[in-house]
Amino acid sequence: MIGFLWSLVVISLITTLLIGLYGIARRPNLVKKLIALTIIGDTANLLVVMLGYRLTYPTAPPILPSLEKSALGSFLKTAVDPLPQALVITAVVIGMAVNVLIAFAIVQIYRLYGTLDAREIGVKRSSPLEGEKI
Repeated sequence: MIGFLWSLVVISLITTLLIGLYGIARRPNLVKKLIALTIIGDTANLLVVMLGYRLTYPTAPPILPSLEKSALGSFLKTAVDPLPQALVITAVVIGMAVNVLIAFAIVQIYRLYGTLDAREIGVKRSSPLEGEKI
């Protein structure tokens, strides 16, 4: 039963990753590309969390209860690895900052070109802007 659930989670992660890749590759709207990029980042974060998870029950937080050898043995069998959790927290903060920066760039692109369609922006970039000398 656990194997089936993990397979289902992995299949849904792969599907979500493919949806994000499709959004980046095939959607011309820059806002949709930003949403797809966010989906890919969140999927990667979930994958890293899954790598650090243990399938033993009960799982314990990574806090050593005492310094005895018996406590250390049970701690090593049940504790969750804290490193992937720390990396994901860092990745979430960095991802949020990158998304804000890209959103700001998208707003500026809309102010300059009047559109968010990447194809139209490419056509308009090949011709000079209003008031721009050749």
